[in-house]
Amino acid sequence: MNKNRYGYARVSSMGQDLEVQLQALEAEGCTTIYKEKFTGTTKERPQLIEVLSMLQEGDTLIVTKLDRLARNTKEGIEIVEGLFEKGVRVHVLNVGLLENTTMGRFFLTTLLAVAEMERNMIIERTQEGKAIAKQRPDFVEGRPKKFGRKHIEDALLKLDTMSYKEVSESTGISVSTLSRAKRKAQAKAIETEVRRP
Repeated sequence: MNKNRYGYARVSSMGQDLEVQLQALEAEGCTTIYKEKFTGTTKERPQLIEVLSMLQEGDTLIVTKLDRLARNTKEGIEIVEGLFEKGVRVHVLNVGLLENTTMGRFFLTTLLAVAEMERNMIIERTQEGKAIAKQRPDFVEGRPKKFGRKHIEDALLKLDTMSYKEVSESTGISVSTLSRAKRKAQAKAIETEVRRP
């Protein structure tokens, strides 16, 4: 009977570091560690598929947290129950050993449900914040503008007596932004003039 200790580490973005998880798994005596950088929503996780196919009866799969293993409650239960059926032990470092017992399965379901609920609440809060922001008359999709409309208008008035470079230096607004705003203002003035009866 094999008694290998396999580790699996995952981070949810390419910019995140795996080092903390790897150190924890190495400290637990993992003989082989599989690692990958994929988001929590992507379906492609080749390293996870590989480690799951390698595990045999008597082996132990070790992860630092349960949400490293699964994207949602349903998937987590399917993965862990599949491992239980193969006689594989599942050790989650921040909660302990998950056992193939009634209480063990209940604990697993509860943990995964809480993790999924937390993820969903973060998404909902983000969406609600955006929905509230969209109700504001000055809302603009994307990155917020550095300078407000009033600031730009005041700068344009200064162009009557100052050069673009001078206005840029005194206001902090770039020459390109000033010239773009000036063109828009002129176009708007022409449009207004044309519409007059």
